[in-house]
This record gives sequence, C-alpha cells and structure tokens, in this order.
Amino acid sequence: MADAKRKLANGASWIDFQTDPSRYRHWKLAAEGDVAMLTMDVDEKGSLFEGYDLKLNSYDLGVDIELADALARLRFEYPSVRVVQLRSGKPRVFCAGANIRMLAGATHAHKVNFCKFTNETRNSIEDASENSSQRMICVVTGSCAGGGYELALAADHIILQDDGSSTVSLPELPLLAVLPGTGGLTRVTDKRKVRRDHADVFCTTEEGIKGKRAVEWKLVDEVVPNSKLEDVVKTRLKEFAAKSDRPKDTKGIKLTPLNRKFSPNGIEYGFVSVAFDRASRIATITLRGPEAPPPADAAAIIAQGAAFWPLAMARELDDAILHIRINELDVAAIVFKSVGERENVLGYDTLLDSVHGHWLAREIRLLWKRVFKRIDLTSRSLVAIVEPGSCFAGTLAEIVLAADRSYMLIGQKNGDNKPPAAIVLDDVNLGAYPMVNGISRLESRFLGDPSALEAAKACLGNVLNAESAEELGLVTFAYDDVDWDDEIRIFLEERASFSADGLTGLEANLRFGGPETMESKIFARLTAWQNWIFQRPNAVGEEGALRRYGTGQKAVFDTERV
Repeated sequence: MADAKRKLANGASWIDFQTDPSRYRHWKLAAEGDVAMLTMDVDEKGSLFEGYDLKLNSYDLGVDIELADALARLRFEYPSVRVVQLRSGKPRVFCAGANIRMLAGATHAHKVNFCKFTNETRNSIEDASENSSQRMICVVTGSCAGGGYELALAADHIILQDDGSSTVSLPELPLLAVLPGTGGLTRVTDKRKVRRDHADVFCTTEEGIKGKRAVEWKLVDEVVPNSKLEDVVKTRLKEFAAKSDRPKDTKGIKLTPLNRKFSPNGIEYGFVSVAFDRASRIATITLRGPEAPPPADAAAIIAQGAAFWPLAMARELDDAILHIRINELDVAAIVFKSVGERENVLGYDTLLDSVHGHWLAREIRLLWKRVFKRIDLTSRSLVAIVEPGSCFAGTLAEIVLAADRSYMLIGQKNGDNKPPAAIVLDDVNLGAYPMVNGISRLESRFLGDPSALEAAKACLGNVLNAESAEELGLVTFAYDDVDWDDEIRIFLEERASFSADGLTGLEANLRFGGPETMESKIFARLTAWQNWIFQRPNAVGEEGALRRYGTGQKAVFDTERV
C-alpha cells in the first residue's frame, strides 16, 4: 500500500500529503545544471487502496501527491533548473490516465477531492512556467490517454514520438461515460486553441490522434521520428533554458519535513494549530504570527531556509487544509483565528517586498498565492474570527478577505487585557495573491463598486478597528462582547444544519465573481459538471460504463437528456 496511506495511533486510516524523494514509489527526479528530468514510472503495486493495480502508468491520488511534492522541490531546492523534461519510464506507454478501477470503487467524495487536487497540481506546473520561469517539455512516447494527456497539456511544449503507435487521446466520453476530470477540455480549447469541431472529433475518438494530424490540430507542438527524437529534445531544452530568468549556479533550500503532532481532536504544527469540535462539525485553524521581527536581508532568509516564518506557515497551512479536505469529510465549517503581533507580520511582508527580485522571495510569495487558492477552492464554509490579540494583517489579512463570513469584536472582552481587534491592509492585498479569476480578493469583494475599493486602498497601512473595518466592508459583522459569543454560536449551528451539497454549490458560486479565466473555468465549470456526471448511473451505476469497463460487457445507458 502506498506511503501516503497512514494510520493514527488509534488505528484510524488517513491520507498524508507529505512525502519526499526518498519515499517516492512512482516518480524519479534528477537534476543537472539547468535541466531536470521528471520520470513517471508508476509502481503497479503502490496503489493507495486495495483492489486495483496501477497498470500502464495509470495513477491515483498517491501518485499525484508525489508529483506535487516533486514540483515544489523543483522550485525551492533547484533554483537553477530552468527547464524540466517530463517523460515516461515505461515502454510503449506514456500514461493511461486516472486508474479506472480506482474511480469505479472510490466514494464520490474521494473522486471529487482527487480531481480537485490533481487539477491544482497541473495548475502548479503552469504557475511555475508563467511566474517562476521554470518551463516544462513533455516527451510523449507510446499511448497518452485521458489524465495522461491532461498532464502533458499542462506543459509548455509537447513532443510526440512519430512511430505509428504513439497517440494522444481524451477517451473518457466514449469509454467511461464521463468527461476529462482534470482540465483537459478547457486546456484543449483555451490553452491550445484547438478548433471546436476538431476538439469534438478528438474527444469522441477512442483510439486518439497521432502523427501529422496531431500537430495540424494543435494537440501537440511537434512530431519527431524516433531516430531524431533525442537530438530534438536536447535542442528544445537548450532553447527553453535560454529564455528563463532563473538564477544560475545557485544553491536551493531544503524543504525539510513538517513538524506535526496528531491527536484525536487536533493537529499541532510549528505555527498552525487545528482543533476539531466533532459534535459541532467545526474545525478551528489558529495561525500564530512570528514571535520576533524579520531578519535583515535575503541572505538571512536563505540561512533560515524552511524555518523562515512565511515559508513555514504557508507549508503548514497548506497541509492542514488538504488534511481537512480528504480526511475530515464531516467538517461543515473551517473557522480561522490568529494570534500574534501585527507589526511582525507586516515586517515580514516589508522584507519580502524589499527583496522581491530574489528567487526565494518570489517562490515564497507564489507559494502563498497557491495556498490561498487552495483555501478558496475548499468546499467548506470559511469563517474568519477577528478577536483581540489577532494578527490579521498584510498577507494574513487575505484570510479575512477569503472567508464566506467574517466577524470582528468591538473593543475588548470582559476581563481580557489583550489589545482590541484590528485589521491592517498593505500592498500585498492589492494583487500579490490573485484568485483563480485573476484579480485580488479585495477587488473581487467590491465588484461593481469602485468607490468602495478606492476607500479600502486609501486605508493601506492603517490600523482598522472593528467599526472602521465594518464600515469599509472588510468584515461582515462587528459585535461587542455582549452579543459576540451568541451571534457566532448561532451562525455556526445554522451552518451545520444546512445541506452540505447545497452549501458547496452556494459557496462555489459566490466566491468567484468577476472575470473568467482558464483556471476559473476548470474549477467552476468543468469540475462542477464532472462531479455531477460522476454520480450518474450511466457512469457509476451497476450497469454503468465505469463499472463495466474491461469486463467485455457494454454499458447500459439511460438515454434521457437532463
């Protein structure tokens, strides 16, 4: 069983999103100079659950957990790598996509979270290219089907071996009665600009497309005969590396293992605490600000490495969110709190601003951007509680802006001498962490109300008390100590009483107003339809295509259009 599946001391099983190259079973990562090789060589017997083998480089969540880890290490541990070569370690097959037996047997919740995490991992490849100048070239040898082609689509350049048998395909509709679940349709049309009629033919052709037609239809960038393949790959690697702005001959930092302590009702990290109130179906995440002001310069950031507060907290928060998503399915709401000195949080923002041209500062900011997106895309009610002693400032103020509801205490609690609650916005809240719709959370909050946006911008750097924050529209409600506990209790009880399905739909629709991007389409449109189709009997019923795939029996479909 894959290393990602673990057991707690009480015997309960859970899926761990933390790994490292010494524990990989499915990927090989090697780097030399400005080029890295990422090889997919899936261990057939390394499935996350019992009941299926990962044949033909097919994958499950455990395979993608390793890929996500490798991509993070390429950015932080190998800053000099300018181009990544993605290849298969198996003969005659690149990747058969998501494992069919896994999809047929998995719970609906697992399928949904699997697709979401896989989408986010593919997006991180594109983020590395667009924002970190770390390009990827995918060399397709053999069959490249479904999720395998979706992985190739995330790369900057696709080279297809021209040997008469290597193909690319998205056969989910004709074979499985579902859609490509990790962005395939959207990338075909929006990224590669494949003509609509060509895309229709491609997505309904089981055997896929190969050779000259694959290039003509823009499904790949070039086809190369086997005799010239390695020479062409070397040439492309040099060309892409030459265009990158990543530093040369620079040593990275080690992404050391997270320090985590699990208990039956919580998780303790270095700067993050998670507490589960299972009776109320609430998870409370408390973020701890830095205890001291920031170091002086980029050299000091390098010296601290993975212990540097913004990097450490981002990694911990990301792990906590993923843990709740996949292992705590009954949680109705995630409540965010913070404790610490606002000045120290803002000091770290100022430091990263001052060294913004440094590769590590860039990567830390980009990591935070991805973590905040992960929070946005989490199907739980998100609640921010701003209390005395909190440190929702700058980067951490994004949590308040990301929340579905936010509550802020007016003044102090009776008998408590902590300083009154306050929020501070700074420049990072204006666009350093864009949402999937391409705009900041602040701008998304005030769509169609430019005067409110300008009023918020005019208060950058100001320490805003509860009344001011509510007046500016930065929090939902401000209450004094008399009403505080009852108002929050009533809200959380009400939230937990609603339909989980209805809330997921409500929240996903309300969070992403404004422009539509390829990324927002993948999560809002494609994923929504994919998740619906995954519940339909045509796909997962006893006579559905997923269950009958490989049995020799044809699926029986309900032909009524809905």
